[in-house]
Amino acid sequence: MSASRRSGTTDELGPDEPERDGADLLAALLDGMDAALCAFDAGGIVTHWNREAERILGWTAAEAVGRRGFAGWAVRTADAAEVEARLMSAMTAPGRQVHEFALLTKDGGRVLVRTQSAAVRGPDGKPAGVYCAFSEVHAQIDLERSIALSEALFEDASWGVVLVDADLRPAVVNAYAARALGTGRTAVLGRPLGDLLAQGVEELESALTHVLAEGAPPAPAEMWVSVRTAEGGQPRCWRSGFLRLASPLAEEPVPLGVGWLFLDITEAKQNEQEAALLRFRSNQLHRAARAAAECEDPREAATVHLDFALAGFADHALIDRVAGGWVADGDGPVRLVRAAATPSGAPGPSVHADKAGLPVPYGEGHPALQCVARAGSVRAGAGDIGPEAARAWALARQWPADTVHALCTVLRSRGRTLGVVTFLRGAGRSRFERGDAVYGEDVAVRIAAALDLADAQEGPRET
Repeated sequence: MSASRRSGTTDELGPDEPERDGADLLAALLDGMDAALCAFDAGGIVTHWNREAERILGWTAAEAVGRRGFAGWAVRTADAAEVEARLMSAMTAPGRQVHEFALLTKDGGRVLVRTQSAAVRGPDGKPAGVYCAFSEVHAQIDLERSIALSEALFEDASWGVVLVDADLRPAVVNAYAARALGTGRTAVLGRPLGDLLAQGVEELESALTHVLAEGAPPAPAEMWVSVRTAEGGQPRCWRSGFLRLASPLAEEPVPLGVGWLFLDITEAKQNEQEAALLRFRSNQLHRAARAAAECEDPREAATVHLDFALAGFADHALIDRVAGGWVADGDGPVRLVRAAATPSGAPGPSVHADKAGLPVPYGEGHPALQCVARAGSVRAGAGDIGPEAARAWALARQWPADTVHALCTVLRSRGRTLGVVTFLRGAGRSRFERGDAVYGEDVAVRIAAALDLADAQEGPRET
């Protein structure tokens, strides 16, 4: 039966075409190898020599096959006996033997190679020769370094490393990345990124898709994400770099996925943002003080401080004075009178209230009244309620309807309470934090000083 029939093919050989044996296939396999390969029979005669061996040493297969050993052509004569003994020892040694020695090129140069040799056994199972695969040492070292680097990145790296496949699903993650994602190293494999991240997944997937199509970006990107956990993850800032991975074996670049490296810089980013915010607020206080110094009327100076404070801090602000001018610590319930307010519609400077002096109808327990009673700041918020309920909450406290967060800060001067300044935020802003209260208190000190000066110029008021 012909070879084509035995292999199950339907091709028919022509009447004059000889039947091929396995020699052509063997030659093609040897010449297609990335490693140089030669083989010796039991007497040390070269029987095989592939193209990679020819590339490294310059000797063609016609020049190499049939020679006995390497002496005098591929190895210096002085070293030939030792090299041949080390190579041929593989015939009697178990497994593969690894050696390093210098070979000669056809043009007289020397190449340091690393060899792996093993016995070739005949049909009777006895050693019939030796095959020897070799490569230049520097190429082997580069390969070993690449493997070592890969293993180190996925084991001991102090930043996250994730290999994402072409379907945008994690294929390999290291220990750092697994901790950052709040799961084990194997639990994330093959899962959509949307199962791992609650926020920031669209931005991340867009970046990965871009890298697959266009290549790596020129610089790292900072992304705010939130890991999906049962408790609800806190926003994290990950500085991310991306590398497109392509197969080195394909003629055309075939993307295998994306190497995603990231480092959690949340703390540094927050410190940076806080420092920038502190600089901005300090500049605003400085500018407000210079502008207020040019005001002839201290009450106008008070509203100047209020207007400068609003930038990047609040949407609206109110100044309520204690009826009668001031109260001392320990006094009973007080009434508050509107002194100034920012427009609740179109933006503009604060306006002073009319001179009627009617009390503001704050209900019992209102944050402004609590602020006066405590002589300290009070923060309030609508909480997680619907828009209609938030509107009702704000209107019940005599604030603009779009208010959801409030900060009431007491106006104190010369040991007396003069009133309250209230800063209000809408739904587009976050709630007031402790740092915001400190800034509000700094503004309140300046407003209180201006109002106290105005009272001193006008003389005592009647309660």
